[in-house]
Amino acid sequence: MPISPYTLLTGAPSEPGAAVPAGVPPLGEAGLLAVPFSADRAPEVELPLPVEALLAHYEAKGEAGEVVEVPVANGDGVGRVLLYGVGDGSAGALRKAGATVVRRGRGRSSIRVVLPEGPVAAFVEGALLATYTFRIGETRSAPAALVELVGDGVEAEVARGAVVAEAVSFARDLANTPASIKTPQWLAERATERAEAAGGVDVKVWDERELRAEGFGGILAVGQGSVSPPRLVRLSYSPQGATRHVVLVGKGITFDTGGLSLKPSDGMKFMKTDMAGAATVIAAVAALAALGARVRVTALVAAAENAFSGTAQRPSDVITQYGGRTVEVLNTDAEGRLVMADALAYADAELDPDVMVDVATLTGAISVALGKDVGAVFASDDALAAELTEAGTQAGERLWRMPLIEDYSPALESSVADLANIEAGSTYGAGSITAALFLREFTGGRPWAHLDIAGVGRSTADEGFLSKGATGYGVRLLLDWLTRS
Repeated sequence: MPISPYTLLTGAPSEPGAAVPAGVPPLGEAGLLAVPFSADRAPEVELPLPVEALLAHYEAKGEAGEVVEVPVANGDGVGRVLLYGVGDGSAGALRKAGATVVRRGRGRSSIRVVLPEGPVAAFVEGALLATYTFRIGETRSAPAALVELVGDGVEAEVARGAVVAEAVSFARDLANTPASIKTPQWLAERATERAEAAGGVDVKVWDERELRAEGFGGILAVGQGSVSPPRLVRLSYSPQGATRHVVLVGKGITFDTGGLSLKPSDGMKFMKTDMAGAATVIAAVAALAALGARVRVTALVAAAENAFSGTAQRPSDVITQYGGRTVEVLNTDAEGRLVMADALAYADAELDPDVMVDVATLTGAISVALGKDVGAVFASDDALAAELTEAGTQAGERLWRMPLIEDYSPALESSVADLANIEAGSTYGAGSITAALFLREFTGGRPWAHLDIAGVGRSTADEGFLSKGATGYGVRLLLDWLTRS
């Protein structure tokens, strides 16, 4: 399992202050119980020492991520009570608290956690995501096999948190899978399976012959150097009564060598996650039915492997994107925008969306600008940018709005085609901005936002609710936004 299973224990406390259901051993089978506290609220648990004195001894302030461990009798053995801080009780604080306390259960068969007050769904997200693991081969330092959550009247919140956490986990699994397995066809098959399992999501997949017949020149050009042919996947969620249509586009480069504009070896090591945007939109759409979303959503996954060979596209090639725009390919490592442009142009021409949002690990430049903790949003519509930024804040996936600087548009000019895929020289720079300006050319003037997640799509650390590797960034953000619509 990518994340540990959970169970929700509900009912009246077995004794005053015990905060566990009647008939259930207070510490659980593994002898590990976690109980919340804050600066102004003592933990509701009986301990062999006065709780106030104990917290004072450890100078505990109840901050999110703070844990005080107390050994207690457990039959003939010793158990542990973990007093965990919840900070100000906000969603962000509880997400951090959930992750911190559940990480203390690593290697145990289970951990029992008394749920805090407040946004319980965020706590559950953090707790379950902290147990995520992806390993091919022998598992080491395994997470708690079972997370037991104790609370009453929180069933809906716990269920939502679990759905969101599982969706993020699925996105991480897709991105962490090695490219020796993860061909465009494999990604299309996983998307199809996920949609069918979710229910209420229709699927269409274009193979290379259909892509050629319908004029998806960007996807074909990027994929032509690989022995694994490209695919385009459409996932359609259409609940009854929906009046708004949102199109999500995900970059699905299953491995990126850079093509003939070859990447350095060190930069290539992480390119199995260059389809993280595609993983995000697949996972998000498949979770909508379980969350009762009332908005119509179509996800487009433009999947290709950017390889180098005798059939690969060359710098200076001119390709024809879907809809007829021509593009001079000055750098084959700027390939994500080519496959995304096809999908955006198709959405504009055929799907008549009210809003378009694309998600992509698009530019290394955005990592220089914003680092590893904040994603970028470029938008043609102020209200859309504000909605996504607010959703990111609530979901714990921060966005920073970046500008679409019109003065930089000449960077896309070509002497032989309608557009160039990168700037020919170094007059303007601003690689992330010019990449966004390129994508905007294919949106038909519709309200559109571009999320560049190159910096936040991968984590180098195993801490909190993140694990080393793919983060699943964007799933929580999109689900928060789409379920408000």
